[in-house]
Amino acid sequence: MATAPLRGSGTAVKDFIFSWEGKDKSGKQIRGELRAGGEAIVSATLRRQGILVTKVKKKTYSSGKKITEKDIALFTRQLATMMKAGVPLIQSFDIVGKGHSNPSVSKLILDIRADIETGTSLSQAFRKYPLYFDLLFCNLVSAGEQAGILDDLLTRLAVYKEKTVAVKARIKGALFYPCSIIAVAFAVTAIIMIWVVPSFKDVFKSFGADLPAPTLIVMGISDFFVKYFYVIFLVVFGGLYLFFQSWKRSLRVQRIMDRFLLKLPILGEIIRKASVARWTRTLATMFAAGVPLVESLDSVGGASGNAVYSDATHKIQTEVSSGTSLTIAMQNTNVFPNMVTQMVSIGEESGSLDTMLSKVADFYEEEVDEAVGSLSSLMEPVIMIFLGVVIGALVIAMYLPIFKLGSVVG
Repeated sequence: MATAPLRGSGTAVKDFIFSWEGKDKSGKQIRGELRAGGEAIVSATLRRQGILVTKVKKKTYSSGKKITEKDIALFTRQLATMMKAGVPLIQSFDIVGKGHSNPSVSKLILDIRADIETGTSLSQAFRKYPLYFDLLFCNLVSAGEQAGILDDLLTRLAVYKEKTVAVKARIKGALFYPCSIIAVAFAVTAIIMIWVVPSFKDVFKSFGADLPAPTLIVMGISDFFVKYFYVIFLVVFGGLYLFFQSWKRSLRVQRIMDRFLLKLPILGEIIRKASVARWTRTLATMFAAGVPLVESLDSVGGASGNAVYSDATHKIQTEVSSGTSLTIAMQNTNVFPNMVTQMVSIGEESGSLDTMLSKVADFYEEEVDEAVGSLSSLMEPVIMIFLGVVIGALVIAMYLPIFKLGSVVG
């Protein structure tokens, strides 16, 4: 497939991708794709190349799903595999982009491919999309291009991305079950309070007797629910939405929550291990790529996913740049387990820091696996007891007057 490059004209016109068909000077039917600001530019560019254009059509992409980290990890793995096999870069982008099931990812990949065609380096093309390719990703690709080992660096990046996605997925999986059960418990309680309890209330009015205290309490709560249910739902769901938005956008809230999460029983230890795993995996990947230690630490803090470790990384970077060893700098932060600093010390002394950091990352990723499995096993009986107590208490409170009436009649 012939594809004609279009050099940037320096204008601010938005470019699109056009598919075209035509005939070359020998009369052979050819086709290709071209990035340009309009059909007229496509036709003019192809005519200058001696191509007789017969058809030009702007390519449209159906709106696809959101691009996730898993998509980027898969793209990195596919691109690394293609380059290892000796497939040219542009052709690799063609194969990966057109074969992806998510139109959003296909459009992203083909946009990057079009930038590369105009002479932009791969790392610079990635830097245009910081939402999907972070500083670590771009720096490693740049190092691979300069050293002529792009395929090796892409393979390392693919492993790094896959490990990171896996750790995140395990933690999310551990949190999903209890959160979903709590949501269901809230919905069931609301239904009972708004529709079921009022029905019992009408029946109890005909008893003409004093109702037990638990029943009166539940009926009072039910009256409040019925009267202000819209306010309750607005406060609960609105409050949750505002909280998560502020957590996502406010750096101060992120720092507070990151510190709080690390102090939680059981879950805090899982998050700590996951942060250490990501921190050591990132540093190992950067260091193995030949990036100097001080420069590597620029990308490590943010990759840990926790403000506590991000702040610690800045302190480590300052101390290392002034001549302190990495081991001493890590010990001074008091956030890394003793085993981690000992492994780093051995790596520094033996000249195999990247290998030792990778071993630490493997160890803590396995620890996260085991901790998540234990948490899931522990949460199941706790959640069942919680549901039994909440729903059971409501049911018993509503049936107490019936039991009392039965004993009086008996």
